[in-house]
Amino acid sequence: MQNSHLIYGFIFGTLGQICSFLQLQGSAKWGWYEKYPTLILLSAIPAAWFYIQSVNHFITHFNGTLWESRLLGFSIGMIVFITLSTILFKEPFTLKVFISIFLSGLIMAVQIFMK
Repeated sequence: MQNSHLIYGFIFGTLGQICSFLQLQGSAKWGWYEKYPTLILLSAIPAAWFYIQSVNHFITHFNGTLWESRLLGFSIGMIVFITLSTILFKEPFTLKVFISIFLSGLIMAVQIFMK
């Protein structure tokens, strides 16, 4: 049952990162903030809730320590950003991007598997 907290941490963290990506980069790319400022500002509420849930689940999984939740959140953010910017905005997938995603995966592995 303990691993369920890790899984929920990833799910909520990913949902929060997706919301933030669409809120921030979507506004910059498609002008959403100028068109729908109230809706964009209100979208911060579910994003914040997802982040809070993610951190709480990670902290529970890692017996109350904070470092893992921060580093896993950073890595989730890198992977979501690279994935969505490549898919939605056709950003090029370069060697630099590949190395960044590899390092994010390595950070995740260190946090999860090293005791």
